Amino acid sequence: QVQLQESGPGLVRPSQTLSLTCTVSGASITTDGHHWHWIRQPPGKGLEWVATLSYRDTKYYSPSLKSRISISRDTSKNQFTLQLSSVIPEDSAAYYCVRERDTGEYDVWGQGTHITVSS
Repeated sequence: QVQLQESGPGLVRPSQTLSLTCTVSGASITTDGHHWHWIRQPPGKGLEWVATLSYRDTKYYSPSLKSRISISRDTSKNQFTLQLSSVIPEDSAAYYCVRERDTGEYDVWGQGTHITVSS
């Protein structure tokens, strides 16, 4: 069974850098055709795509966040990480890591980690 588990600090001060890690079990992040996403949902709003890491380590970023985000992976730990710099209160959200299969199906979601940006 494939499982994704997000980890993060919970509370971040404005202007700091947020770092989130997704630990994947039951599948390899280098599996052909799979993509690994970060998606967030601010309170009371819809889902927003943040970034994607492909099985080939190709990276894709939301245009609205591109100047502040970075995604990377550690294949030895089967993890991928999102860094969001210069955070603002509007970055407060539930952050989810998600697997997209080679079929295009977003089939496995982490439980989400809630991030609050506040002084």
